[in-house]
Amino acid sequence: MKANHNDRIYKIIFAGVYPHYIAKAEKKGRTKDEVDEVICWLTGYTKKSLQKQVDAKVDFETFFAQAPQLNPNASKITGVICGYRVEEIEDKLVQKARYMDKLIDELAKGRAMEKILRR
Repeated sequence: MKANHNDRIYKIIFAGVYPHYIAKAEKKGRTKDEVDEVICWLTGYTKKSLQKQVDAKVDFETFFAQAPQLNPNASKITGVICGYRVEEIEDKLVQKARYMDKLIDELAKGRAMEKILRR
């Protein structure tokens, strides 16, 4: 991945992407609550603290820096998203952002929540 691409991801405002996650899921019959569950599972945020991050319009760098704890099973998220294998992304913040993209993608594709949450 190119450095300037990574830098752009750091500065993307989470609140700008969040509605797209919800729309993608809802278009496929999933819900905002399911999107929130997936994001909270990955980051350790509660629904209330997630909403605070959205309201504060933090960027991805801040969003993940302030996340209570990345789920220990996040490393089980594998596959290709945006042309990159998520398990091979070296930049940890970019990898976390792509983990989230991958989870939302799985949700939109109708995968069972048990499998998405790596239970």
